[in-house]
Amino acid sequence: MLRILRRKSLPVSMTVREALNSALDEEMAADPTVFLMGEEVGEYQGAYKISKGLLDKYGPRRVVDTPITEAGFTGLGCGAAYYGLKPIVEFMTFNFSMQAIDHIINSAAKTYYMSGGQISVPIVFRGPNGAAAGVGAQHSQASYWQEFPFVITFPSYATQCYAAWYGSCPGVKVLSPYSSEDARGLLKAAIRDPDPVVFLENELLYGESFPVSEAALDANFCLPVGKANIEREGQDVTITAFSKMVGYALKAADILEKEGINAEVINLRSIRPLDRATINNSVRKTNRLVTVEEGFPQHGVCAEISASVNEDSFDYLDAPIERITGADVPMPYAVNLEKMALPQVEDIVRAAKRACYGYVPK
Repeated sequence: MLRILRRKSLPVSMTVREALNSALDEEMAADPTVFLMGEEVGEYQGAYKISKGLLDKYGPRRVVDTPITEAGFTGLGCGAAYYGLKPIVEFMTFNFSMQAIDHIINSAAKTYYMSGGQISVPIVFRGPNGAAAGVGAQHSQASYWQEFPFVITFPSYATQCYAAWYGSCPGVKVLSPYSSEDARGLLKAAIRDPDPVVFLENELLYGESFPVSEAALDANFCLPVGKANIEREGQDVTITAFSKMVGYALKAADILEKEGINAEVINLRSIRPLDRATINNSVRKTNRLVTVEEGFPQHGVCAEISASVNEDSFDYLDAPIERITGADVPMPYAVNLEKMALPQVEDIVRAAKRACYGYVPK
């Protein structure tokens, strides 16, 4: 009787932070070649507490605190991957990955091809990506770890979205989770993948809780790389998004439903490879497309999706494709300007209305 009652209990919920931590823990326990390295990942337990408890459990040989030298420890990680280890390199913010982009592209992404398939590079580059809140184009003491009973400030960084940067490079896979189940399943997939993976998290999602299925709690749970997820089915307009923007798209879909528009929301999950089939199949059903991202408008993920749909499903479109992106400027500090520089729920709503009804003011 007790077992039956427990099975009928409320669904399990966990934060994105907990999901990432549990995925790291389980993969490190299952495979002794997996190790984590980066600034403050050990003694401090991670700038955002993603590596909480891992140093005590696995020791300093597998949870490695590095100097503030992204180019140095990223190169070290690539060398370790050449010899069969599986490094997870944490960047405190993906802004700082620019210090290491030589190794990410030239030492990791190109090596399998340039070695004629003789050298695999099973390495994961992970950390917060996308805009934070109120920290401008630099960084400030602006956020805290929610689990402390008292406030401890630590650096919070405004990061532009690097999905398009890394998504344009052959040889590297690019994943960007939204929910806790995404974070858990995609990080496990990234660690097990034989190729380099750029894993783009979102700082503002770390503390958010999401329901997690019983299947996702299994240690063997893994999500497929290159497969999008239809978060909400609909037939009037397709909305594609990734990371934090998926939540915005779902909120917009709720508003649109009250106004008679049934939106289908696609969580991309994988930027490279991009699930073109799911996107095009949806557009062929709804005949309209709104694409959403935090990144810059030029050469962005939205631009790539728009090109794909124009190439494969142009005859199915009943309206021009709508792109909702960040502004083409460095991140402002002022709250009102920051809001203007980033996509908002109302922007998605207006774009969907334009696609369905024609002219609606921007």
